[in-house]
Amino acid sequence: MTALITLTAGGLEIARRLKPLLPDAAIHAPSCRVTGADVAFDKLADHLRTLFQAGEPIIGLCAAGALIRILAPLLADKRTEPAVLAVAEDGSAVVPLLGGHHGANDLARQVAQALGIAPAITTAGDLRFGVALDDPPAGWRLSEASDYKGFMADLLGGQTVRIDGDLPWLAEAELPLDPAAHKAIVASTRALPADPDRLVFHPATLAIGVGCERGAEAAEIEALIRDTLAEAGLALEAVAALVTVDLKADEAGLQAAAQALGLPLRVFDPATLEAETPRLANPSEVVFREIGCHGVAEAAALAAAGPGGRLIVEKHKSRRATCAVAETPDILDPDRIGRRRGTLALIGMGPGRADWRAPEADRLIARATDLVGYSLYIDLLGPAAAGKTRHDYKLGEEELRVRAALDLAAEGRDVALICSGDAGIYAMGSLLWELVERGGRPDWRRVEITTVPGISAMQAAAARIGAPLGHDFCTISLSDLMTPWPAIEKRIAAAGQGDFVVAFYNPVSQRRRSQLARAREILLAHRPAATPVVLGRNLGREGETLTVTTLGELTVDMVDMLTLVLVGSSESRALVLGDGTPRVYTPRGYGDKPEAQRA
Repeated sequence: MTALITLTAGGLEIARRLKPLLPDAAIHAPSCRVTGADVAFDKLADHLRTLFQAGEPIIGLCAAGALIRILAPLLADKRTEPAVLAVAEDGSAVVPLLGGHHGANDLARQVAQALGIAPAITTAGDLRFGVALDDPPAGWRLSEASDYKGFMADLLGGQTVRIDGDLPWLAEAELPLDPAAHKAIVASTRALPADPDRLVFHPATLAIGVGCERGAEAAEIEALIRDTLAEAGLALEAVAALVTVDLKADEAGLQAAAQALGLPLRVFDPATLEAETPRLANPSEVVFREIGCHGVAEAAALAAAGPGGRLIVEKHKSRRATCAVAETPDILDPDRIGRRRGTLALIGMGPGRADWRAPEADRLIARATDLVGYSLYIDLLGPAAAGKTRHDYKLGEEELRVRAALDLAAEGRDVALICSGDAGIYAMGSLLWELVERGGRPDWRRVEITTVPGISAMQAAAARIGAPLGHDFCTISLSDLMTPWPAIEKRIAAAGQGDFVVAFYNPVSQRRRSQLARAREILLAHRPAATPVVLGRNLGREGETLTVTTLGELTVDMVDMLTLVLVGSSESRALVLGDGTPRVYTPRGYGDKPEAQRA
């Protein structure tokens, strides 16, 4: 996810010109200065450092010096740091500051071309030979055993080089070629020993199929893979992906092993693997009876390699895992192999304001391919929803929303299920897990589900009005659609007896007009009529209003469906500031607590 950082309206225009060139880009801007950005932030330094540490490429439409000063304390390993570019606010200059050999130079060229200018590239190899040898194209990896610095220094010093193997991406480079040269640039899937006169590039033409028992440990799986490759003399850098049967998509050990090896994990359904049976070296009737295919490791490797691939390492076994290796003559693209493990992000977006959303929510929304939710909630995302496939639903279609989100994620897509407030507070969280438990869909259970907290209505109201939740509190929904009214009355009475601050959600609707009045009666039996009550409407949105009244004066006509009713405890206090602004708070200590203990 590339972050286009702009600090001004002028920079916003340049960012909008660049965004279509970068399919995964989002425009970031300070909430206090610029409107219309995809992501709003408060403090530039904190935001930049968060992006950098998350490994996200940064294009800053601001002074290069500012980027350098902010990020300098984080610089540690240039091999892993993301690309950072400085672009003049008026689009007159583009300078790759960091990651020149890891995408920044190419990104700078792309940006410069769009702006009609020349990029300010200073990397010696790029300037001399027109190629960054330590930043090969997708599907190629530089061997860790290669001494890039020494090799490049020799070429810059005047030595010549030959090319051994098929390296088509070097065809346009201006290298000092000589078929008889002592130095060589080599293409190979083999794990070759270190040699200062050899620069080795590995094409991603291998696929490793893996099978394992449920609960197999990551260390065992990783060791099996490394040992199998070493025995065959193959390089890990030549592996495009780990592949397995979809029943193992949620296998924790397999997921962890893939992460430790730095490889994507892709899955196939049993029917696809069964189609590979004629090519298997070790078909198994036992496996067929259990999952419907005659093998996992060999079949998955062959399925990934495709019809032109061949099995080059037969099934190897450890105590609880198996693996096999297949090779194809062409570069393998992991995005075209099987399917990914789908993800579902349950997003609590608060009231809808970009600057009230958690950074994690922005990151997962940006990553999502599909957005699912009530139409208004998706609309409130504004520019952050641009370019996503929308799946809009009406109010009352909550179960349809969740089922659709789970179905899409089970297909291997990245889905964001958008909720207002906090997804776990009177929202979609509990319904999601209920359906996962009782839905009868094993593929739903294999989806990777993440929940992002959001600012709830009671938190928004409390922050706006003071600190009414300063002591024990509870929330009660007055809607009797899901809970019988007698049970709700019992809870209100218990809250009154316990002297809790109470946040009433769903206080009224067009047909429900009596419940709030009854709740008021119950609480008046336990706390004074002068107890402060906060009415928060459209919190955090256009048309927001906050009203402070008392429990004795509260009427149903003061409240509508968009209002949160926050009733104080007997200890809650209301005050008015010098400018006439009301505030409500609940002391941290009980009324009979010694004053010294309240501090």
